[in-house]
Amino acid sequence: MTPLLGLTGVRSRARATTDVDALAAPSGPPPTWATLGELTSPLAAVRLVGAVPRLASMPRGDGHLVVDIPGWQAPELSGAPLRAYLRRLGYDARGWGFGTNTGDPRRDVDRLSARLLDLVDETGSPASLVGWSLGGVIAREVARRHPEAVRRVVTYGTPVSGPRHTSVARFFGAGSGDAERVTRRLDAESPISVPLTVIFSRRDGVVAWQACLDRSTPGVEHVEVSSTHIGLGVDPDVWAVVAERLAAPAR
Repeated sequence: MTPLLGLTGVRSRARATTDVDALAAPSGPPPTWATLGELTSPLAAVRLVGAVPRLASMPRGDGHLVVDIPGWQAPELSGAPLRAYLRRLGYDARGWGFGTNTGDPRRDVDRLSARLLDLVDETGSPASLVGWSLGGVIAREVARRHPEAVRRVVTYGTPVSGPRHTSVARFFGAGSGDAERVTRRLDAESPISVPLTVIFSRRDGVVAWQACLDRSTPGVEHVEVSSTHIGLGVDPDVWAVVAERLAAPAR
């Protein structure tokens, strides 16, 4: 009965993962079976129906600003369902303000940093950042650069070491290896210092799940869900984890 309740969304399939160092390192893009599994992504939204009671029971928000950052080639509208849910809980949830994420993280870290500082100055308190896939990469780097302006970061389906272990790596060419080297250097020299939650799924057919694991950031929390990559944005377990972490006390 319990697996059925999880399948329908009535119960959560999310679980904390503590010893990530014991898990395998990424060795390339996701397997073909996982990539083909992305075709089932629309089914994730079905679980939202069964999850309505538990999503409604999540802790109420304190009104602080939450900025949602879309994944690669995803329009800002892709995060609208999650933002609507967070606003119902009482958060000031907003899109990142730049439309579709066209895949220029260096530029986007610069411009989101500037926008975030303006928003934090306007609201008077640090913001939380929620990033999907490449959006999580941007959220991490903004938090690394401006920890005083960031309350916490939650990422899901995010390749923390660059795009080399994704099914779309070919679109990034030789730069994917450079991104991985830069990330390793930054993690060593300037680790992320704000509370960080990493959500990953072994069913991810776009980003190898092993590449989502953060083995460098002190105190990072990992949560495993069971969703395709595209389905993460409407997976009720992802929404519940985001809601629970946003409700945690500020540092």
